[in-house]
Amino acid sequence: MDNLLDFIGPARELDGTQIITSLILSFILSSFMAAIYKWTHSGFSYSRSFVQTLILGCLCSAIMIIAIGNNLAKGLGIMGALAIVRFRSPIRDPRDLIFLFACLALGIACGSQSFQVAIYGSIGFAMIAFYLHAAPFSSRREFEGLLRFVLPPQSNSDKQVHELFAQYTSSAELVAMREAVQGDAIEYSYQLRLLDPSYKADLLKAITKVPDLSEVSLIMQRSTVEI
Repeated sequence: MDNLLDFIGPARELDGTQIITSLILSFILSSFMAAIYKWTHSGFSYSRSFVQTLILGCLCSAIMIIAIGNNLAKGLGIMGALAIVRFRSPIRDPRDLIFLFACLALGIACGSQSFQVAIYGSIGFAMIAFYLHAAPFSSRREFEGLLRFVLPPQSNSDKQVHELFAQYTSSAELVAMREAVQGDAIEYSYQLRLLDPSYKADLLKAITKVPDLSEVSLIMQRSTVEI
């Protein structure tokens, strides 16, 4: 019974040196995680406020764990208080959510004085994040693009177009074909993969010289956007 009262009674209080050590280490490790996030970020929208949230969230979780200590009543009270708060900021990328969760976990480890878990955990997380960033299966196909042009229905120029595809691309797939100019022409859309990124200008220059072709456009996929 006494052990139960101690468990739900007064919290284990840390001295000033332990509190400062926990907060400083949580700040250092969260800053390290924020740098890893920045170096491995490959999305189109980079949010400066989200990077700051990683650091501040880690400090906040460390402070909460220090305040709770081993007091069960305080832990349930804080959990109930947080349940009232509604966070309406959307996180579109699941990877951003994982980084935020990792920083919160580091703050919990620092606040509970589990320094080895925090240090080794952050190093291991960073190594895996770098590996996934450079892994072949996670790389984007930077040489892909969408070619669009308009061709009359009775034209035989499509043979020349396919000859250019064989010369400049490793694959060319027809993804869309629809009527244009009130049925007097057909608009073609091809998904291409160039043999080399420098072939973009050569392919565009050569295909514009094909007879009967009009409204030629080639849009290359950006390396920071997945389509």
